[in-house]
Amino acid sequence: MKAFVILDGTLLPIGRIAAGTPYYSGKHKRHGMNIQAPTDPFGRLLRVSPALPGATHDLTAARGHGIVDALAEAGVKFRADKAYQGAGRPVRMPFRGRRLKRWQRRHNSSHAKILPRALGFARAGGGPILGEQAMAPLKGRRLLRKLRCSTNRITDDVKAVLVLHHAST
Repeated sequence: MKAFVILDGTLLPIGRIAAGTPYYSGKHKRHGMNIQAPTDPFGRLLRVSPALPGATHDLTAARGHGIVDALAEAGVKFRADKAYQGAGRPVRMPFRGRRLKRWQRRHNSSHAKILPRALGFARAGGGPILGEQAMAPLKGRRLLRKLRCSTNRITDDVKAVLVLHHAST
């Protein structure tokens, strides 16, 4: 059993399509597909969720795929960024706000050492943080840099890249 799982979502860019509204991510200002990727404490991808339109919020995607419920039933705690606010008891995330107490700032600091650099948290030692290290094999593949295929095939493509990555390591 894992001590904890790091849950992070990412947007895979796609070419603009006719039904663009559900695929347009306002946060990233581009069209894409949202995937959720739980990783272990060592930064290895455990699985990849089916792709959803880019306008889907990370917490909605994680709940829709049953990731939050499955981890809660298994008794596994998971760490996530502020996008998963409201996920429930098993999730550990940073505190929000400007006027935080000292213990809340310490919590956010220790939490930031684990989560991806994409959140804007700095890490003292530099170097990539576990969540981003796990996403690198997916985002580094030329196939997934900008998908130009049917949105129905994207989930299969991402899972194939994950299998190839696990086979090569």
